Amino acid sequence: MAVSFDELYIGQEYKKVFNVTEQKGQVFAEVSEDYNLLHLDEEYAKNTMFKGRIAHGMLVASFISGVLGNDFPGYGTIYLGQELQFVRPVHYGDEISVIIKVLEIDQESRKIKLSTLCQNQFGKNVIEGYAQILKKE
Repeated sequence: MAVSFDELYIGQEYKKVFNVTEQKGQVFAEVSEDYNLLHLDEEYAKNTMFKGRIAHGMLVASFISGVLGNDFPGYGTIYLGQELQFVRPVHYGDEISVIIKVLEIDQESRKIKLSTLCQNQFGKNVIEGYAQILKKE
């Protein structure tokens, strides 16, 4: 799905669900070279405040990028910036909903401000933030 600039309107929302798997965590660790034991070693992670492994925050945040580039608004989107707050841990096996909402549209510059929210399967926010994109098409 792709939405053209002219089809976007303030208040418009889009939601997509992702599964956070151990395999994605391992691949993300290899790509990012972030081998923090909190994400990869259950024995180590059991002794932390999280009481077990958690997924990389940036792995979960990368789902936002996937939605923006592929789904909503989709092709022709240029990601200009992102503000993120990690508000809850994400565990392997969690189901994450990425919820994008159009907040502002600048007709002249074609820049768009979006709310970017990630929620777990219990409806709890795990990431809150804002993105700015440019939509040329």
